[in-house]
Amino acid sequence: MSEAVPAVTDSDFEAEVLRSQKPVLVDFWAAWCGPCRMIAPVVESLATELGEKVKVVKMDVDANPKTQMQLDIRSIPTVDIFKDGRPEARAVGYSPAIKGQLRQKLEALL
Repeated sequence: MSEAVPAVTDSDFEAEVLRSQKPVLVDFWAAWCGPCRMIAPVVESLATELGEKVKVVKMDVDANPKTQMQLDIRSIPTVDIFKDGRPEARAVGYSPAIKGQLRQKLEALL
């Protein structure tokens, strides 16, 4: 993934995601996951298109198992959208329509 999508970890998840003043899209992924590589450009595109209105981050589930377990993430890629510290939406897996679905959910929270 590119610089447009910074990584978060178990140790900074609360500060970066749950305490954010903006809606946050979190892409939960792993290096070995093929569908994760397919969704990465979609997530990067949303980060670029929505700019400062939302925060977009990624989390490697292999390196950060605590948050994955707390959020009951059982499959990847999983994309969660948070607002005011609460999960508002979840998308699991990749589909050609995922970008539009995620954009619609994010824009509804603005």
